[in-house]
Amino acid sequence: MTNEMTFIARLRHAGINPADTEDLKIRKAVLVFAMGLMTAAPMFWLTLYWIMGHQLSATLPLAYQLISVATYVIYVRTGNFNFFSYSQLGLFLFFPFVVQLAIGNFISASGVVLWGIVAPIVAVLVLSGRDSIPWFVAYLAMLIICGYIDFELAGAVQIKSSVPFRISTVFFMLNFVAISGILYFLMRYSAREKERYQSELESSNSLLRIEQEKSERLLLNILPGPVAQRLKHTDAVIADGFADVTVMFADIVNFTSLAAGMSPSQIFAMLNRVFSNFDELAEKHGLEKIKTIGDAYMVAGGLNDDAGLNYTEAIANMALDMREALANGLAVNGSQLELRMGIGTGPIVGGVVGKKKFIYDLWGDTVNLASRITTEGVPGSIQVDATTWRRLRENYEFLAPQTIHLKGKGETVVHRLLGRKGTVLIDGAAT
Repeated sequence: MTNEMTFIARLRHAGINPADTEDLKIRKAVLVFAMGLMTAAPMFWLTLYWIMGHQLSATLPLAYQLISVATYVIYVRTGNFNFFSYSQLGLFLFFPFVVQLAIGNFISASGVVLWGIVAPIVAVLVLSGRDSIPWFVAYLAMLIICGYIDFELAGAVQIKSSVPFRISTVFFMLNFVAISGILYFLMRYSAREKERYQSELESSNSLLRIEQEKSERLLLNILPGPVAQRLKHTDAVIADGFADVTVMFADIVNFTSLAAGMSPSQIFAMLNRVFSNFDELAEKHGLEKIKTIGDAYMVAGGLNDDAGLNYTEAIANMALDMREALANGLAVNGSQLELRMGIGTGPIVGGVVGKKKFIYDLWGDTVNLASRITTEGVPGSIQVDATTWRRLRENYEFLAPQTIHLKGKGETVVHRLLGRKGTVLIDGAAT
């Protein structure tokens, strides 16, 4: 039962399979359309002859229809489109020739052999321009044979036409009109099908572009722009050394105690609000967010080729904006959120880690230093290393340098950033 339903469905859809290419779908549709026109035409012509008072044998038209429908059924059953193409083209070409010989000559048959032109035209649409050449040559050969029979043999044997001259004249006109109409509708149908499939293709491409843009945005949210471009074009390991990058870590002070008693969804909502604000600040200052680790946030400047950006100052400005944003905008469980921040400048190594759920990460002494001076800071503090301080000291205010002991680094000089020169300091920043 399922096979029969599939067969009926294929009959209705001209044997077109969903897996067919768009070009093949068009060629199948055009050939089936041409078959329908050419199969209906013989009986229509016989009816006209009968109406005009001249009866002709229906044997040839009926045989043509049976053979044509049989080839279509075989094609739908087997899916052999090549067989269907060549059998239909053969019928289009040779049947008019046989009918003309059966009726008599050019005059009595009203030039019915001219219907053979449908074969090379359909061959252009269904096969190709090159493959249609033999069909056109065969059509010309049919015309020459008919001409030879009419103008050479007729001189030796006078053939009396069985079709009245008036009927032949009317059917000459009808043949020209019908052939012209069929060729026009074939071309129009082919063009319409191509337009329809082109429209569907453009619609699919538009949806594909939208999804690609979403993927691009997602990739750019995970990776720096240049790294994302390289990852799309290579499977090689991506790891680069940078001679000079400014890195900042920021973590929320006493986050564990502040989050006590909050549900997981509340904790997530709070972190999402805070870090989304930080993401906006990173974009505003032209910096690259690297990752979040629990309640800690990591951002860097100098990874992208932006010659006009002073990334060390951009990091400092972002740190001041982050501190101000928390001071003015967010309280949890009745307590104000505060940050500890640490900034380091120097060489680093950056690369993509992993093949699945990959991340872009940074390594090196500069990263370790920024992380450690963050944890050694006090609430509200922005601590920077000596390299960062030297770059910022002309335009920013600092407290006196302090020497702290860092594990693995020993005694290290750090400077606490207060703000830009000439601006009002935030209360409590200079603890």
